[in-house]
Amino acid sequence: MDVILLERVEKLGGIGDVVKVKDGFARNFLLPRKKALRANEANRKVFEANRARIEAENASRRSDAEKEAGSFKDAQVTLIRQSSNTGQLYGSVAVRDLVEALEADGHKVTKSQIVLDRPIKAIGVYDVRVQLHPEVAVTVKVNVARSPEEAEMQAQGVDVMAQVFEEGRDQGGFTEDYDPNAEPGATAEAQDEPAQG
Repeated sequence: MDVILLERVEKLGGIGDVVKVKDGFARNFLLPRKKALRANEANRKVFEANRARIEAENASRRSDAEKEAGSFKDAQVTLIRQSSNTGQLYGSVAVRDLVEALEADGHKVTKSQIVLDRPIKAIGVYDVRVQLHPEVAVTVKVNVARSPEEAEMQAQGVDVMAQVFEEGRDQGGFTEDYDPNAEPGATAEAQDEPAQG
C-alpha cells in the first residue's frame, strides 16, 4: 500500500514522502495514529493544501520536544529489584517500570516514547532511548541493582557481580578442588582415589 507520511517515521521517510508499506503496517499503525494518509489523488490534494500547516505544527512540536530534551540532560533512574546470585532478575524491567521511574523524577513520558530494544533481565547500567518526537531523542541511564548501595557502586563504574564473585573466592566459598559431582562430605583427596571394590 502506498501512503503519504504526515510526520517523519524512522526507517521510512519524512513529511510528504510517498512510501510503499505492508498493508497491515499501514492499517494497524500508520493510519490509526494519524502518521500517514492513503496515497490517492484526493488525499494528495488535501495534503498539498495543508502541507504548510502540517509542517508548521511539526516544527512547533519539535521545538517543544527540544526544550523538554534539555530537562533530560544526564537523566538517570535507579530501579531496585530482586535477583539471583548471578545477577539475573526475577522477572524483567518493563517499559511501564521505566515510565513510572521517569515520572517520579518529574519527566512527562508515555509508554510509546520509550524505545526498549530488548527487555532488561539482569542487574547493571543500561542506556535507554526516549523518543520525545520523531526527530528528537534522548538517552537515559537506567541503573538496575539489588540495593541502593549496589546502585551507587554501579554508578561509579564498579562491576558488582564480579566483586561479589571475588569476595566469595576470598572467603573460601569457592575452592579450586571443588567437584560438584562428589559425594557430600568427601575431601578433595578422596575424590581422586578410585573406589575400593
